[in-house]
Amino acid sequence: MFKKILIANRGEIAVRIIKTCRKMGIRTVQVYSEADAGSLAVEMADESVLIGPAPANQSYLLADKILDAVKQTGAEAVHPGFGFLSENAGFARRLKAEGIAFIGPNPEAIDAMGDKITSKKFAAEAGVSTVPGHMGLIESTEEAVKIAREIGYPVMIKASAGGGGKGIRVAHGDDDMAEGFAAVKAEALNAFGDDRVFLEKFIIDPRHIEIQVLGDKHGNVVHLFERECSIQRRNQKVIEEAPSPLLDEATRMAMGAQAVALAQAVNYDSAGTVEFVAGQDKSFFFLEMNTRLQVEHPVTELITGVDLVEQMIRSAWGEKLAFEQKDLAINGWAIESRIYAEDPYRGFLPSIGRLVRYEQPEEGDQGDYTVRNDSGVREGDEISMFYDPMIAKLCAWGETRDAALDGMARALENTHLSGLGHNVPFLAAVMDQPRFRSGQLSTSYIKDEFPDGFHGLTPSPSQVHIIVAAAVAMNEIIAEQDGDPSDRTDWVVLIDKTPHGVTLSYDEDEALLLSFTGGGHARLSDIDWRPGLAQFQAVLDGEPFTAEVGRVADGFSIRHRAARARVRVLRPRLADLYARLPEKQAADTSKQILSPMPGLVVAIPVTVGQEVKSGETVAIIEAMKMQNILKAERDGVVKAVSAKAGDPVAADDVLVEFG
Repeated sequence: MFKKILIANRGEIAVRIIKTCRKMGIRTVQVYSEADAGSLAVEMADESVLIGPAPANQSYLLADKILDAVKQTGAEAVHPGFGFLSENAGFARRLKAEGIAFIGPNPEAIDAMGDKITSKKFAAEAGVSTVPGHMGLIESTEEAVKIAREIGYPVMIKASAGGGGKGIRVAHGDDDMAEGFAAVKAEALNAFGDDRVFLEKFIIDPRHIEIQVLGDKHGNVVHLFERECSIQRRNQKVIEEAPSPLLDEATRMAMGAQAVALAQAVNYDSAGTVEFVAGQDKSFFFLEMNTRLQVEHPVTELITGVDLVEQMIRSAWGEKLAFEQKDLAINGWAIESRIYAEDPYRGFLPSIGRLVRYEQPEEGDQGDYTVRNDSGVREGDEISMFYDPMIAKLCAWGETRDAALDGMARALENTHLSGLGHNVPFLAAVMDQPRFRSGQLSTSYIKDEFPDGFHGLTPSPSQVHIIVAAAVAMNEIIAEQDGDPSDRTDWVVLIDKTPHGVTLSYDEDEALLLSFTGGGHARLSDIDWRPGLAQFQAVLDGEPFTAEVGRVADGFSIRHRAARARVRVLRPRLADLYARLPEKQAADTSKQILSPMPGLVVAIPVTVGQEVKSGETVAIIEAMKMQNILKAERDGVVKAVSAKAGDPVAADDVLVEFG
């Protein structure tokens, strides 16, 4: 077996690979950019090598730098993770020429399947059903518009070398195509160094289902069943699960057999994923094959017990697969939530900054469910604008789908982050949604269920009891610690402006008993909180819960899952006065274009005095390899331009002001 492996990646996948290498007794070398010098992966690896400045095209995307690090450290193999050079056949060939093993498929398989245009042609020739589209390269916007009309709108504009949701747009008409084609080419060139673009028909109300395959260098290929990855925003997966709630056994076997046949046709070895777009009627069409490890591989590992990273390493070493298809079976259900540094309350825009607090749920067996958390950052780490804003992949396994969902909801409750925006409240909202729990999914799910964006959810009746219980308990604890207990038994808890009367008492076990004015009783026990802690943990009527809490002026900020509220515990007379206070009016920013996130200005194509129509582009901001186009919401004349191309900007910085 290899004695030393170099990891040509960063973040959580680098940490993930190191963990398996440790288990196998293999030493690791971690390459890193200047931005990642203090990263968890660098800390965990046996050796590390600096390969360049923060931008990926000056570090992680440079094959020469990786090869230099291999020679410098004497590594025998390179694991590329996902993204960066993981699907670069030229890089794999250069390693082979140097006698270095590439922990991934052979270059010929990467060439055949790694390029989306070539792979679709190959799949069609092999008899695999494919989505209608134009597989040739498209050179101009005019050509793209012409082809889109022939295919019929809506059409997907996709970067040939794309991945991770980058370089994808949906065009519903000629104007969308004209703007989207240029944007996808720019994103593709920036993220992958390759601006080739192709088009395919956009399937209405589709589901995204993929089959994990695994091969060795002896012609053996198996599949490890499917993952459903339909919960997406901006074409990037957010929540994945295995197996899929859509498939029956016959469809599962048919998809698996097709994926294996395709892999065998190109002599595929190592781990790979065959992606399909599926209709609600269980029809399916080949989308693409990712010739690498997938971000969402943990859910497959959880339902099969197979360590995919280990199998990739063993395949690269030349070992035969230790199991056959008949040896594999689905055990239970697993779900993965991608925790991102992004603000769901601001359209999921990237949120760059330092992780001031990062409290993670306990991993392992939690009774009715099991938790796994793949993270590449620690408390105090910086989330950089140069890379994807992923903080962690939180996974839960249960014997049934409901058990896995309940486990995920609890694991999200036990995750606390501060210092930047994050999507944990949104993920929690999805876990509680009836439609999601029913399994009626599609790739338009987020747009369908949150058409006006995510603004949090109103507390349910059970959450009102949780918030009231947490607030009065904290109020009591603070009073005791301050040496000033009021001995009051009747309080009014204002959740935002809504009053909830409650009377307190204690039982013989010192549990807090609550009687609600509107009817109902509750028992709060096993309280784990003291002033300064950001999480309040307790058991309410036999059900454990965790709420994110903080002290604010004259009260608390409390969030339970997706419900967040400003809460005050008041004497009844004072509560009545608070309820009469007028609402503070928000400032009028309708004449300003604000930067929705920290990033770099790509362009501001307007000048002072220019007349602008509603819908015209007024600024383009880039962060984490994504370009965000800002448009005027009304007609107007430009009064001031406050930034220029190349300027760094913070969230809410004024870019353009109208008179």
